[in-house]
Formats: sequence, C-alpha cells, structure tokens
Amino acid sequence: MVKNKFVADYQINTSRKILFPYLSTASGLSEWYADDVSINEDKTYKINYDGEDHFARIVAMRTNYHVKFDFFDPNNPDETDHSYIEFKIEENELTQTLFLKVIDYSDSYDDEELESIWENLVANLKEIIGG
Repeated sequence: MVKNKFVADYQINTSRKILFPYLSTASGLSEWYADDVSINEDKTYKINYDGEDHFARIVAMRTNYHVKFDFFDPNNPDETDHSYIEFKIEENELTQTLFLKVIDYSDSYDDEELESIWENLVANLKEIIGG
C-alpha cells in the first residue's frame, strides 16, 4: 500500500514541560491518543486503539522538543517502510506561542480523514492540559 505523509500544526496554550510528557510517555499517550498504551522491558510501546494493538519504538527524541515513534509489525521483521508519528513542539519567536506539529506517515487514511482524526485527538489533549 502507498503511504501518505500528513503534516499539521496545532496551537497549544501551555508550556513545553507540561506538554512533552503527554507526547512521549505511555501514561501520557493513553490519556488522549489511544485507548491503552503500555511499554515493555525492551522499550517497545504497545498502543491499542480501535480494538487493535500497534507496536512502536521511539527512534528519535529531544526532551521538551521532539519525539518520533516508528511503528512496526513484530510478525514481519523484514518490513523496511515503517509508518511513523512524529510530534514536534515549535515556538513562534515573535508571539511566544507554542505549536504542536504532527507528522503522520501511514497508509491508513486519506488527508481529510487524518485531519479530522488529529483535530479530535488534539482537542482531547488540549482539554486535558487546559491548553
């Protein structure tokens, strides 16, 4: 299947230190992103949403700035073109406004569906953090 790269920015009225744990920890992600998120001893995240388990690893992280999750199929170790989700916290230098940049590289949905899904997810996140 052909993968699609979806990129969107969302204004978030909070600090990097408050926002980042919601993007990078199992407990934070389970509050807004998925039905359940757990992490095992080899740092593999098991992310459950829509009744399915998805497996991911953090492949890049800079605390309070950026985290990238690489999704993989444990039953298909030879797969090379993995889906990923990347969260970047960016600041407008002039207004000091924080933005959450979401980069979703996957074969699941088209841009309109992804836009709707991410708007709902980020609305949940904003409600939780008060941003």
